[in-house]
Amino acid sequence: MSCVSPQLLADLKPLLLGLEADLRELCRERPDVDEPLRSEWASAREANRTASAYEPWREELLTQVAVAWVLACVFVRFCEDNDLVEAPWLSGPGLRRQRALDQRQHYFQQHPTETDREYLYDVFEQMARLPGLGDLFDKRHNPLWRVGLSGDGATKLLAFWQRIDPATGQLAHDFSDPEWDTRFLGDLYQDLSESARKKYALLQTPTFVEEFILDRTLEPAIAEFGHREVRLIDPTCGSGHFLLGAFARLLRRWQLTHPAANPRDLVQKALDQVFGVDLNPFAVAIARFRLLLAALQASGIPRLRDAPAFQMNLA
Repeated sequence: MSCVSPQLLADLKPLLLGLEADLRELCRERPDVDEPLRSEWASAREANRTASAYEPWREELLTQVAVAWVLACVFVRFCEDNDLVEAPWLSGPGLRRQRALDQRQHYFQQHPTETDREYLYDVFEQMARLPGLGDLFDKRHNPLWRVGLSGDGATKLLAFWQRIDPATGQLAHDFSDPEWDTRFLGDLYQDLSESARKKYALLQTPTFVEEFILDRTLEPAIAEFGHREVRLIDPTCGSGHFLLGAFARLLRRWQLTHPAANPRDLVQKALDQVFGVDLNPFAVAIARFRLLLAALQASGIPRLRDAPAFQMNLA
């Protein structure tokens, strides 16, 4: 079971609203931020990719951007607290929180004119250089690179992860979990943004439903064609429950038939057989992160730096 506090989602919702307001204010006050968005909207209208007026179109985009900033930090925090990265950048339980504060101080000693926005961007760039994380923090596709938070907005986001619970004296949101349970990310995917939930009709698939469907689809296909020939695609993959379930089942087949093979090779074979697509960019990011952690766990790799460049079929 995940060690993530059940209070996380409740605390993130007002934070997200604050980030959206920060981005909205930047657009109002800075033409250099708003004008490229207006040009992008005009091009989308001309190409019939949207029928929305500019303001609602921009609101939807800013929600995507705000969620992307939050999710990027969640990915970093999970990696920090579970020792998937060597040194913390944002926060961490115990002494790791102070190490993160020291890391930030060192950054500003070298870059005294920059803000926490640049600091967070630097963290994300460092994460992107680790095996398997390049696509998660890709500047071409991740919305957080489209509109930056203000310096004050980034400071508030960073402070959220460093907050100490006065009732316990401990870090308010500790992601440490020896099982690397990532199902909580599905809760974030479903409930973090009310507007996104309504637009994409977000609803997590319960575990028993996932298992029931895989029992009656994937398993008969394996029985008929063999596990080597089977492929599974989830065209509305959401946060990846079916993909992870299928990956685990296919990997078990490879392990049973090739017990002496390199575990990493078998993991890649199973990854090659699952495909996921979703219109929601949050969903694809979460599914990718969850599959990566499942691949690391199955390969016995405790640190991202030691991981091979696992290939995943997600879009």
